[in-house]
Amino acid sequence: TCKPLRCRGRGPECVCPQLPDLIETKTGEEDEDVIFKMRTKMFRFVEASKEWKERGTGDVRFLRHKEDKKVRVLMRAERTLRVRANHPLSEKLALKPHAGSDRAFTYFTPDWSEDPETGKVEQQNELFAFRFANPENANKFKDAFVKCQKGESDDMPVIKQDAEDAEKATTEKSA
Repeated sequence: TCKPLRCRGRGPECVCPQLPDLIETKTGEEDEDVIFKMRTKMFRFVEASKEWKERGTGDVRFLRHKEDKKVRVLMRAERTLRVRANHPLSEKLALKPHAGSDRAFTYFTPDWSEDPETGKVEQQNELFAFRFANPENANKFKDAFVKCQKGESDDMPVIKQDAEDAEKATTEKSA
């Protein structure tokens, strides 16, 4: 007889459930190019309690649509891959340095990410803060943000700094 912990679906006497064929999943990012990606810790301001709540750590990305060239901001939490920020990067957004920090920026925007309390995806006006590992990374974010707002993303150098790169930069500076 089949012993599920040892069988792994092999053998004619196996009655273990078989895994389904691979299913192609769509993220909604298939028609977009990543033009900026950097590790960050993201916060949102909760008006009711007048405090900043952490939304997650992960890569904030600027995605440019291949056809209409519109740019949006997308940030997914590292472990769960839940969408934490999802909105167009428009010229109306006012990017400001976060008070008391040279490595964080804030802005207010209508956003279409998952609500942390309800889990629903609907438009909400949010005040976001993005905090980076160092002032240099924060300034790269600011420069890319401003270029995209001005519509200058076509000639912008692609900046992709993964978590591994951030880790290397941190350990190199401390050594």
